[in-house]
Amino acid sequence: MFESLTRGSLGAMILLVCWSCTVTEQAAMEGSVVTSSGRVKPEAGPEASVKYRDVPFAQPPVGEGRWSAPVSFDTPEHEIAPLQEPVMCPQPQSMTSGGAEGDYLGDEDCLYLDIYAPGPASIISDLPVMVWIHGGSNVSGYKGTYDFSRLAARQKVIVVVINYRLGPFGWFVHPALNGANLASPALANFGTLDMIEALRWTQSNIERFGGNPDNVTVFGESAGGRNVFSLLASPLAEGLFHRAIAQSGHVRSVTPAQAYNAERRFLRVDRGGWEVTQALELDQATVDAAALRAVSMERLLRAYFELEEDHIQPAIVNDGIVIPEAGVLAALADTDLAKQVPVMAGTTRDEITLWLGLSRYFVDVSYPFTKALPAKLRIKNPPLYRFWVEMRSRGWKLGAVDNPFAAMETGGYSELYAYRYDWDEQPDNYFVRFSELLGASHASEIAFVMGAPMYGTIGNFMYPDSDSAREMTDTMMAVWGSFARDGVPQLPDGTAWPRYSAEEPAFMKLDVGDALGMSDDVPDLAALLDRVAKTEVLNEVQQCLLVWELLTAVGIPNYEAYGQWQDARCAAVDPPAEKRRVREAIEAEHGSVYFSG
Repeated sequence: MFESLTRGSLGAMILLVCWSCTVTEQAAMEGSVVTSSGRVKPEAGPEASVKYRDVPFAQPPVGEGRWSAPVSFDTPEHEIAPLQEPVMCPQPQSMTSGGAEGDYLGDEDCLYLDIYAPGPASIISDLPVMVWIHGGSNVSGYKGTYDFSRLAARQKVIVVVINYRLGPFGWFVHPALNGANLASPALANFGTLDMIEALRWTQSNIERFGGNPDNVTVFGESAGGRNVFSLLASPLAEGLFHRAIAQSGHVRSVTPAQAYNAERRFLRVDRGGWEVTQALELDQATVDAAALRAVSMERLLRAYFELEEDHIQPAIVNDGIVIPEAGVLAALADTDLAKQVPVMAGTTRDEITLWLGLSRYFVDVSYPFTKALPAKLRIKNPPLYRFWVEMRSRGWKLGAVDNPFAAMETGGYSELYAYRYDWDEQPDNYFVRFSELLGASHASEIAFVMGAPMYGTIGNFMYPDSDSAREMTDTMMAVWGSFARDGVPQLPDGTAWPRYSAEEPAFMKLDVGDALGMSDDVPDLAALLDRVAKTEVLNEVQQCLLVWELLTAVGIPNYEAYGQWQDARCAAVDPPAEKRRVREAIEAEHGSVYFSG
């Protein structure tokens, strides 16, 4: 990946460039930075920003490095050149993998990061630093999906965007690696260790890019938000960051025994190390670490992802080293482990529409004119759809904000701030009423933090060129930027909002116009379940399925509570089996549950 550094004369002209001048390509190329892993040159970006691309922060985790802690570089003499192909860790093809072709993508040599800055390193200094952790269920996604150039330029922050190992490469437990008792050594959270190594690299190198290593904010969305909570819980991340933002995350973690799941002892866990090894047709009793590491990347991916998934996957393991044995939620409540940094957490108002809005169970797909034109998507039963979206999204907020914040208050955290992203002013058209179908969907807020669309064509509809979208962008950037600078989120006019209290769990509704403001509308789980019990828009089976999702889908699952709900009212309904039946029926008729365009 590296070539020897050819030392040349670096032009002194870059030192004279003023802050407001446009960065030319020549100036950007002259402003190279020497890091612990090599010399990197910037590329010119929008709004006078620069980007340093494909910087390795750890040695390739290949061979014996697979399922091992990352190893740092000490190669400042190397010259780092941007790579020709997108750099992503091994994963299945998906929306989060940027639309690249192929069932399985990526390379195990994937521990790279990008840096976005408001100008060349020679003219900036002491800026707040933000480290972005991408989402994708910890099984997909990569740094190239995100462009934080505009956030860096407008808020005068340095943004570091990282890759980390995913799926069976990032979180894996097996006696061949961990000993017969799964505790010698206990190490299992390799993806989390990659994040910690990237933070260490940031501490050692970011000052050379104009960043302040004493003011680092770690932020992430979905699985990235979950990983932010994991970093808050991890004793190994102590001192590596000073603020945290968890966007639509949660705090579920599993024991090593669950992550291995021998003989499928834990029926509610899928894709454990035992199952994967069975799918690889390796002898559980004799397989050793060398044999596991010799399995090809694609063969391991196929063995993992071709296993059926109806329950939870073993990502984030309470290994007792990276994550305390008590688990993430308990660690957040432990005063001895609390990092006592400011934390902001929130969700979107319509989290679940990103999935429901494309599900043929809820949406009818037709071609009223010709298949040469886009399909028309129509919600089959609007009251049912709206109720399901509201209940599941409110439940998500409990698991992503209120439950972890209550634990963190117990742990002594005092600077906690809650929000909910509500913006839904996408332009509708004859074919798709985006504002109703997707609204404030999961991940839709990221574009407004970045100031740029994402996810291809659909991103242009979700992030339109409108006055409302620009106002929302200004608000989101102001909030994220002020929190990174000072640890207190502020609106564009300088208004800060109250700290969170479990006794009075108010949050900021992030929206435009009069819809922007505080709200104390936070029904607890019992209230949500009561609403499901009383609704007339769902039939009996649908009520049971929704109760199951509220109790098990986000955060720590409570299977026992499902069996006890309403005096065992749902005892005859097996939700995984019912969902499998519905899925198979839709697949038989349409080929796929989800409409893909």
